[in-house]
Amino acid sequence: MMSELPLDQVRTLLAVVDEGTFDAAANVLRLTPSAVSQRVKALEQRTGRVLLMRTKPVRPTESGEVVVRFARQLARLERDAQAALGMSGPGEPTQLSIAVNSDSLATWFLPALRRVPEELGLAYELRREDQDHTAALLREGLVMAAVTSSPEAVTGCSVRGLGRMRYLPVASPGFADRWLGRLEGAALRELIGDAPVIGFDRRDDLQDSFVRRLGPAPRASARRHLVPTSEGFVNAVVAGMGWGVVPDVQAEPLLSCGRLVLLTPDHTVDVPLYWQQWKLDSPALATVAEAVAAEAAEALAG
Repeated sequence: MMSELPLDQVRTLLAVVDEGTFDAAANVLRLTPSAVSQRVKALEQRTGRVLLMRTKPVRPTESGEVVVRFARQLARLERDAQAALGMSGPGEPTQLSIAVNSDSLATWFLPALRRVPEELGLAYELRREDQDHTAALLREGLVMAAVTSSPEAVTGCSVRGLGRMRYLPVASPGFADRWLGRLEGAALRELIGDAPVIGFDRRDDLQDSFVRRLGPAPRASARRHLVPTSEGFVNAVVAGMGWGVVPDVQAEPLLSCGRLVLLTPDHTVDVPLYWQQWKLDSPALATVAEAVAAEAAEALAG
């Protein structure tokens, strides 16, 4: 098996993945579909691996993801080199793709990006994904960096701890009175299993995690409303649709003005967050990483 990866073949594979079909990639590359197919097959023969699943749209295999990630890193290094040599077009921005969870995006992450000097001329593509799944976007080569809950570095990436995002179990006063016996002093764990609950999406386990800390109940109520935005989630809890765990920075002002009540001070939910990024000597990426770490040090627990 030959050790070199011909760059024209690597770029062709990336084009097929990004465009979804061989025909669309051929249009972008100004080649015939047959030439595109031949390049991909040649790369598969060279690596000894199947790199693409021939579906519609095509999807990279696990081995294909490695090559796609390499192709994106190569493109990033090429753009950085062009900028350093003054070969970029006038005013052409440096593009950075980052995966970030919704709650971070709604609270501390955008202030982190505001720490980055404007004269760097960066343009961000933010991909919103649950913190338990942002690492998958890194693994697939779709983003250059991610805020994730995983401390295990994706292959080809570095990882650093950011802190813990703290969530508080809260409800509106009226909801707590009706469903959780706030005025009667009933045990929370005896009532919460029947109380409507707010979830972010079907993969959101934070509410169930809180219930498990209270006692033997395996999960929160099956009657749950799914609200897939951070701001909408908080608004649903304030409106009394159900209870939920809310980031402390969003919950505390509403607790202070009486629009929310804390269900229990003894059982918060802490989610550790990490910054993972490609191992590239990219000044732009390094600057953003330092800005994110600095903001997280002020905004997150621990």
